[in-house]
Amino acid sequence: MVHHNIEENTARKPYWLKRRLPTAAAYEGVRKLIYQKNLHTVCQEARCPNIWECFSRRTATFLILGSNCTRNCRFCAVSNGPPAAEDPAEPEAVAMAVKEMQLDYVVVTSVTRDDLSDGGAGYFAATIDAIRKRMPDTKIEVLIPDFKGSPDALQTVIDASPDVLNHNLETVPRLYPRVRPQAVYRRSMELLQRARKWRKGLQIKSGLMLGLGESRTEIHRTLQDLLSAGCDMLTLGQYLQPTANHLPVSRFIPPEEFDDWKQSALKMGFKQVASGPFVRSSYHAREFFQGTET
Repeated sequence: MVHHNIEENTARKPYWLKRRLPTAAAYEGVRKLIYQKNLHTVCQEARCPNIWECFSRRTATFLILGSNCTRNCRFCAVSNGPPAAEDPAEPEAVAMAVKEMQLDYVVVTSVTRDDLSDGGAGYFAATIDAIRKRMPDTKIEVLIPDFKGSPDALQTVIDASPDVLNHNLETVPRLYPRVRPQAVYRRSMELLQRARKWRKGLQIKSGLMLGLGESRTEIHRTLQDLLSAGCDMLTLGQYLQPTANHLPVSRFIPPEEFDDWKQSALKMGFKQVASGPFVRSSYHAREFFQGTET
């Protein structure tokens, strides 16, 4: 799907969602490196509000398997359309970028590729392997799609030994038909349960967007579900409408309410919680991971 003349919706944002853009030579350096290696980042494709900060800190979340998603979630700015052919050179290109940026922690995600028999799991594994060969001490987090519930695809990723396996629920069960019509809440929960069962010591991470119309009771029940599935690390952030064609924001959650959710989630039993208006699943991921190490 191609969007024409659609501007980001910035109307009526509260003061806490307004921030000055930092300027740094490192930002342009990261942007050029990604362009030169013909790579994609979710920072760019999903219009992440933290892109200036992260690129300026020489970090990025690599997006593999092209920039077109086979699903059309109502909250996501990533393009929906015919997917590109897989690039066999992509895993090595990501690994080279990781080495040039001297990253000691990297996040790799992908568009959802329902057209592929393994959902792209093999490319996740190949990318992990390529990074390990060039940067053996780098910690690797993968933010994976649901692979249509395929146990074999999940096993492929787990066998490649990432340090953190992240799969976002995004929202509460009631809102799935409206927010992510091609996803299934129970299927995502089963993926997390399998990951916890199949590899001891693997850090399991998930996240929710708030402000889509969910109730406090629904949030709490969803967090309980995540804990029961074995989730260690939780991110909670504000949903922001990327374009006029996406779902509108139901409510802007104040920072102090995000703080309350953080304390509640920690008391419930999560090992690490990031909760705030600008929090995204891979925001400050390195520091987040280090907070779980004992």
